Amino acid sequence: MSSLLKGLNGATIGFRCFPWHNSIARSFMSEGRRQILYLVGLTTLLGRRLITFQAPWLSVMKKRANKALEQDEPLCCCEYVDRQGTRSHVAACCCDCEDLDDACDRWLKKEPQKANSLSHLVTVMTDRLRVPWFWGGARRVDLSVLPPLLLLPVLLHVAALHFLLGIVVLTALPVLVLWYYYVTHRKKGRTLFFLSLALFSLGYMYYLFLTEIFPRGDVGLTQLGTVTLGVALTLAALVHTKREPRYVWPHPAYVHSTVTYHSPPPDRDPGHNGVGQEVMLANQGSGLEQQGQGVEQMDSGQSRNWCSVCRVLRPPRAGHCRICNICVLRLDHHCVWINSCVGQSNHRSFLLTLLLFLLTSLYGISLVLRSVCPQQHLVTALVYCPGVYNQHSSALCFTCAWYSCIVTSGLLHLLVLQLINVSYNVTEREARTALRDKTAHSLYWGLVVDTGVYSHGFRGNWAEFLTMGEGPDAPWPSLTDLV
Repeated sequence: MSSLLKGLNGATIGFRCFPWHNSIARSFMSEGRRQILYLVGLTTLLGRRLITFQAPWLSVMKKRANKALEQDEPLCCCEYVDRQGTRSHVAACCCDCEDLDDACDRWLKKEPQKANSLSHLVTVMTDRLRVPWFWGGARRVDLSVLPPLLLLPVLLHVAALHFLLGIVVLTALPVLVLWYYYVTHRKKGRTLFFLSLALFSLGYMYYLFLTEIFPRGDVGLTQLGTVTLGVALTLAALVHTKREPRYVWPHPAYVHSTVTYHSPPPDRDPGHNGVGQEVMLANQGSGLEQQGQGVEQMDSGQSRNWCSVCRVLRPPRAGHCRICNICVLRLDHHCVWINSCVGQSNHRSFLLTLLLFLLTSLYGISLVLRSVCPQQHLVTALVYCPGVYNQHSSALCFTCAWYSCIVTSGLLHLLVLQLINVSYNVTEREARTALRDKTAHSLYWGLVVDTGVYSHGFRGNWAEFLTMGEGPDAPWPSLTDLV
């Protein structure tokens, strides 16, 4: 190849010199030799042009190959793959900020911002906000985790300054949490705010118990060990609850035909559930007639158990969560405090988490009130505790006891509703649907909802709840269940 290129270069030099010595060439060369030399020079020039054209293309392909090779390599603790699919580094969080520069420039010049520029800027910054991790590269930090970590200690210390400030803060804090809940629930978005608030509240209360209550000498090692064990068991039950609530996947035994969609449904990854652009239809029979009937039923929208978003055939009592955007077996509700759905696999551990938290919280509150208000009864100490605001540490513990009581009251109400629903064998989703359609018998202002569909009596309902998910999977519906 090198010798060929040298020959071509020599021929090109001869071709370039040929016009300069045209008169000498005419005297010494014949017409045929001139034509041959002209063709050789023209061919050499075209070859060099082709090589010049291919050089950038070859370099680009080589860079792409090197880039693909680099992406196959494992990420270090400070590297990550951004939302555009390229490798980046946490140290480059402030690099290539054209959107930020443009927004600041328009703000300084008092010019209007571009449409969706601020939302795009927030998306870029949240994608670059990462922390180094030991495996799998740097992890992204959700901004909704930060407000509880910053605001909760500040608000509790402000509430401990005066009795009136305590009333204002402890009244405004639940209102703000409920307002944020309704905002996120209306947008059907996932957030780690409530999970962060729950975990940090538990951790901060335990930290104050160790640093403020235990050094007073009113709490012994046995009581401290009991509180520590309660916190540890609560966290262990929460970790068990955070596992998969048992999603609904396509059942291969009932897959008979497929219908191709030309465009994926909105707000859904077409590759989810492994079906791509093809929708699986559940047909037990065979033949084109049954396939056509299945297609007509899907198109007419007469199916109750077919989920058009997940493209799966749901068993009875399964439901689609609009926040997680997936179908869950025996869906009860989506709990924002665990940032996950409560379904068939984690419903029992969810109740266990609530029960352990309530017992630990009530026991901790009683120990705190006995320490800061030793001369008062436990019930009256929350309302009347003289001299508690004379010392900031006692006032802070008293304020935290009130805050724990507010949180405990809310979770106690949730636990009572769950116990009533289990006793009547009804899920929260089924109860809301029955109340909306007026197909259930409700008592005590909707606290007790009895649909009468799956109830087997008090003992039968609790036996089914405690043993669900341990046996074989529930039978999948047939084609007749679609109607």
